[in-house]
Amino acid sequence: MLNRRALTLGAMTATTALLPHASRAQSDYPNKALRLVVPFPAGGATDVVARQYAQALGLQLGREVVVENKAGASGAIGTADVARSRPDGYSLIFGTATTHALHNVVAKVQLYDAVKDFTPIGLIGAAPLVFVANARLPGDLRSILAQAKANPGTMSYGSPGQGTFMHLAAERLKQAADGAMITHVPYRGSGPAMNDLLGGHIALMVDTVATALPQHRSGSVRILAIASEQRSPLAPEIPTIDEAMGMTGFAAALWNVVAVPAGTPPEIVERLNAATLRIVADPAFIAKMSELGVEAARPASPSQARDYIIAEQARWKPVMEKAGIVAE
Repeated sequence: MLNRRALTLGAMTATTALLPHASRAQSDYPNKALRLVVPFPAGGATDVVARQYAQALGLQLGREVVVENKAGASGAIGTADVARSRPDGYSLIFGTATTHALHNVVAKVQLYDAVKDFTPIGLIGAAPLVFVANARLPGDLRSILAQAKANPGTMSYGSPGQGTFMHLAAERLKQAADGAMITHVPYRGSGPAMNDLLGGHIALMVDTVATALPQHRSGSVRILAIASEQRSPLAPEIPTIDEAMGMTGFAAALWNVVAVPAGTPPEIVERLNAATLRIVADPAFIAKMSELGVEAARPASPSQARDYIIAEQARWKPVMEKAGIVAE
């Protein structure tokens, strides 16, 4: 029978033998293609921004970054997939306010913990939301909300889904407008909601400025206001929510965060963060984001990105509780 000293020496030898391999695996990272999971359908606003980031990250790292769309459950399916992946730096999630601020606040069945199951790499940008009306609906935002309050249940609005960031932003506006009674109609994405808005089946919807702007320019819909502190350079004629409603401090932007599974080696996290900081500071990337209606993020460390996620969860929880929102 082996004695305790022999077992200890054997364990030390095995551990020592593994260390150079682990060190090499981290020092030559990345030595293969990376996978960037977008937890929403291809062609949507999040997907478009993610592909721009993936291309830029690939150039920074010298390796291909493959975008994989894995939609479902308001982004929870794809996000949970990355949370369960090996923490080796080769699987990344392109998360949003919906997946990383709201899932653990509104989801009845939680598939992951956005803070504990991930290590943030950095913030990418934020797309201010807009409130859009059917072209045949008269009035500005304030008069429409007053009409909805005076005639409860006669008006409806669409969002990309129950418990999404757009859903909560609309409920927050209703609360700020002294409880305007507008019925929420959840869709499977912004595309179907826009189709029903164009068809007159709903009166209003919440979207991002870049995706709603073409329809606005054509006269098919009307963007009533943008949920930002300043007017958008893409459409400077559109007032902010504060201007339209005579209030202060209403802002809602669909932000993006890149993260890896918890337990990813710090050296890999640092390399990915350094590459991301260079990307978000690149004038060409900033210009492209502006064209897409996205405000590039300020440089953020992994710990700063984590703090931002926690703060956003705390900011939107009271809105959810007051509205009684639960996502299945």
